[in-house]
Amino acid sequence: MKRPSAPLALLPILLASCGTAQAERAVPIPVAARDVPPAPGLQTAVLAGGCFWGVEAVFQQVKGVRDVTSGYAGGTAQTANYRAVSSETTRHAEAVRITYDPRVVSYATLLRVFFSIAHDPTQLNRQGPDSGTSYRSAVFPQNAAQRSVAAAYIAQLGGARAYPRPIVTGIERGAFYPAEPYHQDFFRNNPTHPYIVRWDKPKVAGFRAGFPQLASR
Repeated sequence: MKRPSAPLALLPILLASCGTAQAERAVPIPVAARDVPPAPGLQTAVLAGGCFWGVEAVFQQVKGVRDVTSGYAGGTAQTANYRAVSSETTRHAEAVRITYDPRVVSYATLLRVFFSIAHDPTQLNRQGPDSGTSYRSAVFPQNAAQRSVAAAYIAQLGGARAYPRPIVTGIERGAFYPAEPYHQDFFRNNPTHPYIVRWDKPKVAGFRAGFPQLASR
């Protein structure tokens, strides 16, 4: 994994901007034409879109999301750890597991946030400053209905030409394994970390500006 540190000369500027991060612009994309039928109880979605710190932070803002866990998906339990995944040889992707209430927010709505602002689905094996297959864009459906909806939405967005480049998001299989405790709630616990300030605060601000009706208080 690559967590670039800012040059020391830039740290005062970055830290001073913590409370005033400029919002990224949410990509205006259509609502999904299909959705997963409502089901009783809490449901789970697993999505990969680059560094899990920022993806986790965005989905923690979504109304109806009960919990977000950073972790690894696509590889084995034996290699589901920071050091191994950093080698880019484990087939894992940095991912988040989202536990949500389908009575409040639907699976298709989570996908809309994912594709619009949580990451850039046109970047192949990278996001922002991070590169490697562990930073790939991928959806890990938890059942057949999620798989069908995700595939249909990717096709819908491609047909709508919502982006200047093709969507490269894969639909994959694989178990999810939680990351180390120090990766959890990283945005909340480390608000002045240079990486958070530069890359993730603008993303969270962009979500809240672009989807005010979905944002929790």
